[in-house]
Amino acid sequence: MKVMVINGPNLNMLGIRERNIYGDGSYDELVRYIKTEALHMGCTAECRQSNHEGEIIDWIQNAYFEKYDGIVINPGGYTHTSVAIADAVAAVAPLPVVEVHISDTDAREDFRRISYLRPHCVSTIQGKGFFGYILAIEELQKHIQKW
Repeated sequence: MKVMVINGPNLNMLGIRERNIYGDGSYDELVRYIKTEALHMGCTAECRQSNHEGEIIDWIQNAYFEKYDGIVINPGGYTHTSVAIADAVAAVAPLPVVEVHISDTDAREDFRRISYLRPHCVSTIQGKGFFGYILAIEELQKHIQKW
């Protein structure tokens, strides 16, 4: 299984920003963790990060055209603001997408409880730290096996 892992704005600042919320692990550590665990699960994971909405949309579309088996996406702050990214996720259906968040967004500020992507995703995983990405890949595997 080939998975595209897309991380949105400020995820490149992991280990620097708000450690009390996101932990001490760096973005590079996250990528190594995802790739290593994905291989143990029989998957390949291509990890990408951008602070730019249009680039994230391009990657979602590319995942469809390049025949990825699924997408794991942490859209960061775009979760709560980007109809365009939500539309891109909807446009690539039936390609399965799992939304993931390191923190529990439902337990934070009220505006973070809104996810424009969630209705277009097969699952949302939040509040599990870096391990949430592994759970997201497992969700993709389960979803794909059902179909």
